[in-house]
Amino acid sequence: MRLMREQSLLLIVDMQTGLMRVIEHGEQAAAEAAWLGGMAGELEVPVWVTEQYPEGLGGCEPHLLEALPGCRLWQKVHFDAHAEPAFARALAESGRRQIVLCGAEAHICVMQTGLGLLEAGYEVFWLVEATASRRTAEAVLARERMVQAGAVPVSADMVAYEWLHRCDNVCFKQAHRRFLRPRAGRTLIF
Repeated sequence: MRLMREQSLLLIVDMQTGLMRVIEHGEQAAAEAAWLGGMAGELEVPVWVTEQYPEGLGGCEPHLLEALPGCRLWQKVHFDAHAEPAFARALAESGRRQIVLCGAEAHICVMQTGLGLLEAGYEVFWLVEATASRRTAEAVLARERMVQAGAVPVSADMVAYEWLHRCDNVCFKQAHRRFLRPRAGRTLIF
């Protein structure tokens, strides 16, 4: 199944100040989420961001929010964002069926949200380099479980190029100049 930008939504789960400082590869995860969020904004793909218990875990990483000026921010009490009635209703009303999913912690809120989305009939794309946990082994285990459940593991490059679809238009040239070329030499941990 191929990602179509008209059907896609980027969902960034719980990349919060109090949590990210203890997440292995958290800096990379936030940077990659911000990068793909910027690309999504360029291509008019909605970006939604969740926060779990911000009173205790702090709000979303400020540099991430700065990179996502048009994002929709959701606060939640369920580990599974889709278990929040207002969130589930708004997602259904959006008409978006392909959810590119990332965030922290991979084995808790990201995985439970992914499972909830799959159960509701959405296509879930697990953004590998932007999904992390305190311990890398738990992030890997969460990815394996999500793949077994039906999610598709993807990289930010995969998503960006599928959203762009072709290279002979102004949209690609702008995206290449602003996002793709500057990222090309970056080393990533998957």
